Amino acid sequence: MSLDVMALRAQFPILSQQVDGKPLVYLDNAATTQKPQVVIDALVDFYTNCNANVHRGAHHLSDEATRRYELARDRVAQFINANRREEVIWTSGTTESINIVANGLVQKLGTGDEVMVTEMEHHANLVTWQQACKRSGALLKVVPIHDNGELDLAAFDSLLSPRTRLVAFPHVSNALGTVNPIRQLTAKAKAVGAWVLVDGAQGIAHGDVDVQEIGCDFYAFSGHKIFAPTGIGALWGKFAVLDEWPVWQTGGEMIADVEYLSSTWGQLPNRLEAGTPHIAGAIGLGVAVQWFGQLNSADVQSHEQALLASAMEQAQCFDGIRLIGTAAKKVGVMSFLLEGSHPADVGFILDRQGVAIRTGDNCAQPLMKRLGIPGTARASFSIYNTLEEVDRLFDALRKAKMMLA
Repeated sequence: MSLDVMALRAQFPILSQQVDGKPLVYLDNAATTQKPQVVIDALVDFYTNCNANVHRGAHHLSDEATRRYELARDRVAQFINANRREEVIWTSGTTESINIVANGLVQKLGTGDEVMVTEMEHHANLVTWQQACKRSGALLKVVPIHDNGELDLAAFDSLLSPRTRLVAFPHVSNALGTVNPIRQLTAKAKAVGAWVLVDGAQGIAHGDVDVQEIGCDFYAFSGHKIFAPTGIGALWGKFAVLDEWPVWQTGGEMIADVEYLSSTWGQLPNRLEAGTPHIAGAIGLGVAVQWFGQLNSADVQSHEQALLASAMEQAQCFDGIRLIGTAAKKVGVMSFLLEGSHPADVGFILDRQGVAIRTGDNCAQPLMKRLGIPGTARASFSIYNTLEEVDRLFDALRKAKMMLA
């Protein structure tokens, strides 16, 4: 079986529109994916038929909202192969998920302790640890990358030490598309007794994520990277780790008992979910992972690799394109520079031709500085993109090259 891309595209109403009279070619999927009708319908149905707060109401609407909300947790737990549903903590996205871990870690770190990240981090998985180390007195160590965008594994080994308390790295680089050997990195970090957090924002939609197989302590991701709404995401953590992790936010929902001068916290997952949650978003995320999980994973990955292969082959034959990030193992992300042109100008001209890409530093300024560039133009592919759209990207680039010459 192969992926029926046209049938998939028909499920995404936004893809049928035109931009400046030209069919939309949406190649900004690493920033956010579009939403299938089934997810849109789930949001509309919730607000139309059972809008109410969860866990609190003694009435039908609240009971139905709670049922759908907790069913979504079950679906996410199954999708990533969590041991227990309580290990799935709803958050606003990857950034909040990482901050929950970092704010707890501050209470466990001290002078002499070390935290490791990599040169390819998104700001969410760099600035958060940078600030946590400043607050705790710990030392932040940065693992270098090779010029092709691959992690320097020898340097990773040399930087690990008995003082390493936590190692954080991306499953996939948002700026380069590099797929990191996360199981190998996790095993090395666990061997020195460190906690491991995987930034899964870019990894969640590109392959089978099995947190048991990875062996990490935390896996963080955002719903909008996997066909779900914005403003919702999840932090997965091992139950034994989450159960003793310091709380970050306090308020309603997460408490067991409150006195004027003291409080006690509830059980997982509530203890890490303060306040009224994004109920519709969680329901939408549950529907999205169920929908995506029904697709054949091998077919999804094969299609994405075919798109990437076509793009990389055409880029290598295109005079004046410099590819940024050429790791041997990549997802469907092609970052590049057009000779003599600023990425923002390239993006503007492509947009006038209906081709949507990302330009700029991709929230990875230190990585751009490491590579000696101001930023990139980035085309990122998803399951609903076609080989014809890859061709249209390069047709648009030829026009951009001519106009910017």
